[in-house]
Amino acid sequence: MTDAPPPARNLDRPLRPALSLALRGRCPACGEGRMFKSFLKPSSGCEHCGQKWDVSRADDFPAYIVILLLGHILVPLMIEVNSALSIPLGVQAVLWPGLAVILAALMIQPAKAAVITFQWSRRMDGFA
Repeated sequence: MTDAPPPARNLDRPLRPALSLALRGRCPACGEGRMFKSFLKPSSGCEHCGQKWDVSRADDFPAYIVILLLGHILVPLMIEVNSALSIPLGVQAVLWPGLAVILAALMIQPAKAAVITFQWSRRMDGFA
């Protein structure tokens, strides 16, 4: 006779529909409330379903995702533009960092929402 533990149940929440909601700033749990109370500050809880969002530990990972994606977007773009056009170096010194800052600002909140949603769907950290 063995005292084997019962088989683990899959307690994961569905990621794909939740991610679709989170990328639009909506609560992945219910789709009604807001996920962020300011630009990068998660709301303390969904006003509709009560899901707590301030328990997440996204830390620096969203920034790493944005840096990785920006490198894959901007480097080929810079190579193609430099090979096709002759843009003065002074213009490029303003153009590429400016574009990087704008793209990073547009990408950081969806990246953070995706990380928090992944943690929520896998019941990581404080998400029960």
